[in-house]
Amino acid sequence: MMKALRTVTAFMILITSLTGLAEDQVSHAVQTPYSEQQVVYDFYFDHPSKIGNALFWIRSLMNPLMEAPYDIAPEFLEIVVVIHGTEIVTLARKNYERYQDVVERMRYYASLGVKFRVCAIAAHDFGYEIDDFYEFVEVVPSAIAELAHWQLQGYALITPNVMDKKFTIDEIR
Repeated sequence: MMKALRTVTAFMILITSLTGLAEDQVSHAVQTPYSEQQVVYDFYFDHPSKIGNALFWIRSLMNPLMEAPYDIAPEFLEIVVVIHGTEIVTLARKNYERYQDVVERMRYYASLGVKFRVCAIAAHDFGYEIDDFYEFVEVVPSAIAELAHWQLQGYALITPNVMDKKFTIDEIR
């Protein structure tokens, strides 16, 4: 009986101390030692408008790395974006007025060294020729071969999952 009482007492002390620790502790920031990056993005969306949100994935990689404490210059960030879904229409010059915002964002990232590659197979399926695209776009034979190529070169693959937004942040917070 005494042994059981000591076990229960020890258990209660343990629970009390763990509860106290949980109440006293808060999360904290860490500085992961990031360095130069090599990334290939796979853009393949079911609606052209999703490219706008996907571009935030590029921003979320570049901005923190270009700021303190990392201060990595954009030329040390090797980023390739392979485009082969419905978002290909955003890169057709004839659609500039409709997609001006995302085109200018891509042009800005291209000026920082991001390479935008369009799949020739997808371009053909959409009825586009090489001259239909902007000057910062490179047309490659195949999106799938391109993705495999960059991964074999050691690039990390990022495939943005862009979902339809159903609630505002304030509604779900």
